[in-house]
Amino acid sequence: MKVFRSNNEKDTFELGKKVGETLLGGEIITLQGDLGAGKTVFTKGLAQVLGIEDEIKSPTFTYMIIYEGEKLSLFHYDAYRLQSGDEAEERGLTEYFGDKSGVCVVEWPQNIESCFEWHRVIKININYIDENTREITIDD
Repeated sequence: MKVFRSNNEKDTFELGKKVGETLLGGEIITLQGDLGAGKTVFTKGLAQVLGIEDEIKSPTFTYMIIYEGEKLSLFHYDAYRLQSGDEAEERGLTEYFGDKSGVCVVEWPQNIESCFEWHRVIKININYIDENTREITIDD
């Protein structure tokens, strides 16, 4: 497990870029952290490296947004309102898990963890320290 300290949004964005540079396709990145911790900022950095020019928004009310990138696509999920992995499967949300043409970023992954067991998962936790500071752990 690696631990990083972010002192501002720029640090979080840059860490997202560094993680993005390591991706080959098919990975699932789980992002845990309180509201406002920086999950979307991290995802914006990752998306930039993938060659995505669209504005990255949290998929809170849509469950998933697909962004086409020059290098890889981004399948951005918000599982906050899902009750289980079975519900995610019933809604067709798991069809991109392991897809080599892109990477999946899943916010609130604890609600659908049962869907990840056969895939490469990079677990990222963003802990709120204070208004500007975050501790970010990466377990891959």
